[in-house]
Amino acid sequence: MADLHTKKQPVVLIVDDEEDLLDLLQYNLEREGFQTALARDGAEGMEKAEAVQPDLIILDIMMPQMNGIELCRRLRQHAHLRTTPILMLTARTEEAAQVEGLDVGADIYLAKPVSLPVLLSQAKALIRGARRYETPPDRLRVHDLQIDRDRYLVYREEAGGPVEIRFPRKEFELLHFLAAHPGKVFSRQELLDQVWGPDVYVVDRTVDVHVRKIREKLNSEYVETVKGVGYKFKE
Repeated sequence: MADLHTKKQPVVLIVDDEEDLLDLLQYNLEREGFQTALARDGAEGMEKAEAVQPDLIILDIMMPQMNGIELCRRLRQHAHLRTTPILMLTARTEEAAQVEGLDVGADIYLAKPVSLPVLLSQAKALIRGARRYETPPDRLRVHDLQIDRDRYLVYREEAGGPVEIRFPRKEFELLHFLAAHPGKVFSRQELLDQVWGPDVYVVDRTVDVHVRKIREKLNSEYVETVKGVGYKFKE
């Protein structure tokens, strides 16, 4: 299956246990010029993701073998898949489920049923956003951090030497964007536009969840809250 990438079209892996939905998404994505790979449960989804190395993963939550939350968590821990854009498409609409999905690393959370034009638009926007960062090496040095955009890695200087900290793609991009503009305050909407793109739909708490995860991993307050406005990176 890895030979999907011999063509130039982006590859989308769809992981869902609803056969009708798999057929519908496959047909419409391929009409739009995408290649597709299918998996019908979480375990198969992990296997296919490793084999195919897709450009985007569309993921359900409630599935047999391994649910979408656990699959997303494992994808974000995988050396070659942790920066792959993930779109969660699920019947679970409660806020707690949305936050949980974002917590484990989903880039976008959409509730079923969703219109096909909206889903296709979000898929294209995620892939465009991912490719925007396929640039030559670019390192930032701020405080005790080195932020390596080429390898999507962050290093913190400690007494015993640099310690590597890994981030999913959107957490990394948000951190990199803020660190590249120390002291400048950005509203949540500005961050959504700059990091996710103006044509990507995400739930209101997306930026807050990603900032919280960044703080947890850095164990620091480098990303500061400006009450009533948004966030900034500490000068």
